[in-house]
Amino acid sequence: MSLGEFQKQIQEMEKKIKEIHLFSQQQGVDLSEELKRMEEKLQNLRKQAYYNLTPWEKITIARKMERPTALDYIQYIFTDFMELHGDRYFGDDPAIIGGITWLEKIPVTVIGQQKGRNTKENIYQNFGMPHPEGYRKALRLMKQAEKFRRPIICFIDTPGAFCGIGAEERGQGEAIARNLLEMSMLKTPIVSLVIGEGGSGGALALGVADQIWMLEHSVYSILSPEGYASILWKDSNRAEEAAEKMKLTAQDLKSFGIIDGILAEPLGGAHEEPKEMAQTIKKTLLEIIPKMKNNSMEELLRKRYEKFRKM
Repeated sequence: MSLGEFQKQIQEMEKKIKEIHLFSQQQGVDLSEELKRMEEKLQNLRKQAYYNLTPWEKITIARKMERPTALDYIQYIFTDFMELHGDRYFGDDPAIIGGITWLEKIPVTVIGQQKGRNTKENIYQNFGMPHPEGYRKALRLMKQAEKFRRPIICFIDTPGAFCGIGAEERGQGEAIARNLLEMSMLKTPIVSLVIGEGGSGGALALGVADQIWMLEHSVYSILSPEGYASILWKDSNRAEEAAEKMKLTAQDLKSFGIIDGILAEPLGGAHEEPKEMAQTIKKTLLEIIPKMKNNSMEELLRKRYEKFRKM
C-alpha cells in the first residue's frame, strides 16, 4: 500500500474518532474504551505508513512546505542568534542565512539554506536556491569562524543552486567550487545536516564537512529526479522511477559511507513535531562537536581529507 493510500485511511480514521468523541460528549455516553481501541489502531496505521517508504515518497516528505526550515531549527536549538548579511562583493542573498550564536556554552557559526514557509517567502528566498553571492556570504562567515576557532554548523535544504542568467554571469560555478576548496582546508570543525532536500552542487557547497548527518526522510543527490529523468530518458514524468535508481535516501547514503549518521524523525516527519526534531539535532551536535574540538587541527584536516578521498 502506498503512502497516499495509508494517508487516506488515516484521515478517515481521524474523522471517525472526532465523530465518536463528539457523540460521546453530546449524549453523555462513555465510549472511552472504544476510543482507546481506535486511537491504538490509528497509531498502528501511522507506523505502517512510514515504516517502509519508497524513495519518491521520501522526496515528497522532504519537499513539504510545512517541513521545518533552517531558521526554525536555529530558533529552537541556539540562543542569541545574530544574523550577518552580505558577501562584500555584490549583495545579500536571502536564500542563505547565517550568523553567530550559542549552542549552550559553545560559540558557533550557523549557516543554512532557507526555503520559505509560504509562497511570498519562497519568492523572496528564491525557493531556497542560492545565487553566487549566497555562497560567497557563506564562505565569508566560514572564514570568520576559522579566525575565531568557532565550529561551523550548516543546514542543507535546497533543490540546487539557482541557474539563471544573472547567477551564471556572477560566477555560480566558481562560487561553488571555491567553497568546496576552502571548506576542505578550513581550520575549524564543520558539521553539515541535510534537513530536507540536498540537491546537486548547490547542496555540496555547504557539504564538505567533518561530519555529515541526514534527517531520516531527507534526500541528498547529484540532481533532482526530474532532472535525472530528463537527461537520461528525455522524460521528466519518469521522476519516480529515477528516484528508485539514484540511491538518494539517508539509508542508501549511510550504507555507502557518504554520510556519518541518520537522525530519526517523529512519526509522520519532522513537520509533525518540529521542537522534538530540533532537540534530537541539538543532542547530536552536543555529542559530536566537543569530540571534534578535542582533535588537533592537523588530525581534523587529515580525517576530513581521508573522508572525501575515500568517497
